[in-house]
Amino acid sequence: MTLLIRNARVVSLAAGDIPRRGPALAELSVLAAADVLIEGTTIAAVGPAVGGSATHEVIDAAGRVLLPAFVDCHTHACWAGDRVEEWELKRRGVSYLDLLARGGGILSTVRAVRAATEDELAALTRARLEAMLREGTTTVEIKSGYGLSTAAELKMLRAIRRAAAGWPGTVVPTALLGHAIEGDAAKFVAHTIEETLPAISREFPGIAIDAFCEQGAWPVEGCVQLFRRARELGHPIRVHADQFNSLGMIPRALELGTRSIDHLEATTDADLAALAAAPSTCGVVLPATGFHTDGRYARAREFVDRGGAIAVATNCNPGSAPTHSMPFAIALAARGCGLTAAEAISAATVNAAALLGFADRGRIAPGLRADLVLLRHRDERMLAYEIGGNPVDLVICGGRVIRNATG
Repeated sequence: MTLLIRNARVVSLAAGDIPRRGPALAELSVLAAADVLIEGTTIAAVGPAVGGSATHEVIDAAGRVLLPAFVDCHTHACWAGDRVEEWELKRRGVSYLDLLARGGGILSTVRAVRAATEDELAALTRARLEAMLREGTTTVEIKSGYGLSTAAELKMLRAIRRAAAGWPGTVVPTALLGHAIEGDAAKFVAHTIEETLPAISREFPGIAIDAFCEQGAWPVEGCVQLFRRARELGHPIRVHADQFNSLGMIPRALELGTRSIDHLEATTDADLAALAAAPSTCGVVLPATGFHTDGRYARAREFVDRGGAIAVATNCNPGSAPTHSMPFAIALAARGCGLTAAEAISAATVNAAALLGFADRGRIAPGLRADLVLLRHRDERMLAYEIGGNPVDLVICGGRVIRNATG
């Protein structure tokens, strides 16, 4: 397919280092009036008055914003059941950690996932992928983690793989093997490392391994043991840290060369500074979690001012972030985390793509994958300013027009 988009305000993000840090995070490389030519799955040309032909499909942007499609680099979008009853309990003052101690929280979703078939999990995940696509997300990371057994974790990862098959975007699976603890902690950690991790490694070689380091979940030393073995087996690592409590995971994670440290709501000044200075580790903020749970947000403003590489994601999951909307996450990142609109856009596109290992998306430039969104707005700041609703008029995924709400 050959496609020509004319008269767009192109937020290209084409110039600068990857990932963006410090003041460069706000540099969007905007072309106030430009065309974008797409040939097949690739951007062929960007600039004023790009030449076309009679065979091109032409879309007149009429001054609307064209920007890279969103990259959601942290989700738990494969699950069964819901947590509405627990949400009601939270409204009455029961904390998330109290629910976890009662066998609720993650463990309630574990029971639902174990009861679901692989077919059911794949169908539920695919439906969420379609919802994400409608709001401009074309690349999404999806974690397992609601299995807590070798068989159930493999079932989740297979379901994620099946949901991704035929979806026009890109799905990056992650094995969240350190999520909740079931039974004796030491025995559970050992079983995960000695049995579940090798089984995952055999069927999904090179997949990222993740863990949730928190009171009531995985302890620091358990995470370190898991990550050391994962690295020996050739897996990159990621970690959830400091959502509710700072337990000292960040220094250990940096020593191990983790790809990202996600959450950061309770991070100390010293650990935030250490992460900001890390040359190859990204901080990931998940503002929908604070919105839905306890009103706490990561101090992204301070992190960026210290020179940290930052990404924004939805954390789509049934317990702490029941949303699939990257525009909503961007709006919350501006309000709760202190990012500017431009910084939040960079964090949700080029930086998130870099975290997942993609150099071919997150920007609009010749030779890159044609994953784009056309907003109904003529000012990109509206993404952060507006709350609710879908600002996306049209999605282009791999050069293919996926959604065109305006006809």
